[in-house]
Amino acid sequence: MIIHQPDIIKWRDGVPISTQFSDPYYSVDNGLAECHHVFLSGNDLPKRFQNGFHIAELGFGTGLNLLGAIQAWRQSGNKGKLYFTSFELFPLAPTQMIQAHSTFPEINSLATELAPLWSTKMELPDLEFKLIVGDARKTLPSWRHKADAWFLDGFSPAKNPELWGAALMQEVATHTKTGGSFATYSASGSMRRSLEDGGFKVERVTGFGRKRHMTKGKKL
Repeated sequence: MIIHQPDIIKWRDGVPISTQFSDPYYSVDNGLAECHHVFLSGNDLPKRFQNGFHIAELGFGTGLNLLGAIQAWRQSGNKGKLYFTSFELFPLAPTQMIQAHSTFPEINSLATELAPLWSTKMELPDLEFKLIVGDARKTLPSWRHKADAWFLDGFSPAKNPELWGAALMQEVATHTKTGGSFATYSASGSMRRSLEDGGFKVERVTGFGRKRHMTKGKKL
């Protein structure tokens, strides 16, 4: 049973803000556009999509990246199924997620279709979604899969260092297929070095909105 955390959020101009980490759940400029620039383009998606492609994510938040990913999957014309696994310690209530999605009219119908996923085990023919609740430092090591692409989307490393530590980044590397990738809005030097130590070829590239840089990499 998922224990939701409805008291850890406040709203500022329609953007959800974590009261625990004093950080927005996504870019105040445009969360969906950030998803496309950072996580999709940063992982060279949808170009790499194929049946059974597996995205893993640290920090599920409002679920906006899942919506962006399945939208891109469908628009790409791929057949088969996309797998999406996200690790989250403080899951929001379904009503809060739905409220966050309502500010993006371009995904209104998709958000309505996926809304039952937040509280049930509804299955879709083109998506298998799993939310793993708990501290990723404990849950990721026992995960039995390897991702084709990682979305590293925890709160700022300065405010949420637990989700960016060297040991966890090593687990990300371990749970990435050869030729797989990661992308994140963060340009933290320590995070980059940890992922390099894990076998990624890491690049710092142009960020989204107010952020000058972001980071992406490929598992060698």
